[in-house]
Order: sequence, then structure tokens, then C-alpha cells
Amino acid sequence: MTYELECQIEELQVELRNAVDPCERRQIEAELDLAQAELTLAIAELDGRADAEPPF
Repeated sequence: MTYELECQIEELQVELRNAVDPCERRQIEAELDLAQAELTLAIAELDGRADAEPPF
């Protein structure tokens, strides 16, 4: 799972570098932030620092 997220993050970073339109840049930045947060959570779950089950 983390490999796919890492690939997605790399692709979004490339898109962000090539984006000219401010609206498109904001959208890519939001997607990039979300992917980075998902990667952080996935790594924490693998390390046992975060519970993989929902709190309810």
C-alpha cells in the first residue's frame, strides 16, 4: 500500500511542477497533501504506532 501512495505522491509532485493554472495548482496541492497524510498514517499503522481499526 505504501508503494502505491509513494508513486502517487511522485506523480502529483511532477504534475505540480508542470501546472501553470493557479486553480489546477491548488487542486494538485490538495491531492498531494491528502496523499502525504495517507502515507504517514499507513506507515504509522505498519509500525504499530496507530490503530488500524476505527475508534468506534
